[in-house]
Amino acid sequence: MSELKRVHTDQAPAAIGPYSQAIVSDGWVFCSGQIPMDAASGELITGDVAAQTDLCLQNLTHVLQAAGSSLQSVVKTTVFLSDMNTFAEMNEVYARHFGDHRPARAAVQAAALPKFCDVEIECVARVEE
Repeated sequence: MSELKRVHTDQAPAAIGPYSQAIVSDGWVFCSGQIPMDAASGELITGDVAAQTDLCLQNLTHVLQAAGSSLQSVVKTTVFLSDMNTFAEMNEVYARHFGDHRPARAAVQAAALPKFCDVEIECVARVEE
């Protein structure tokens, strides 16, 4: 069995439960869902879905960097929305962060998300060499 390496960075919100920000195994990075929480203050940002999506992806970027990866090495994301009617707003910000890179993605509406935010994003990426 391969070694599982826990990833932690102070540049992203600390885990709010019994889990890691990410796990690295066999060259893969499995990132836990990031919500729009400010790492410095620990406060959830309020506002529109665009601002929330932006902070989720900034947090994921920091976790990926701590794991030796980046958004450009992401192979799959899952986006959880509190309201699928905000998909277009989320998608516009998501596209800016990923540029021409187009990882596989699922987007689902959830009845409730942690801390009752409107967006949560998780991903799987390759470690960059």
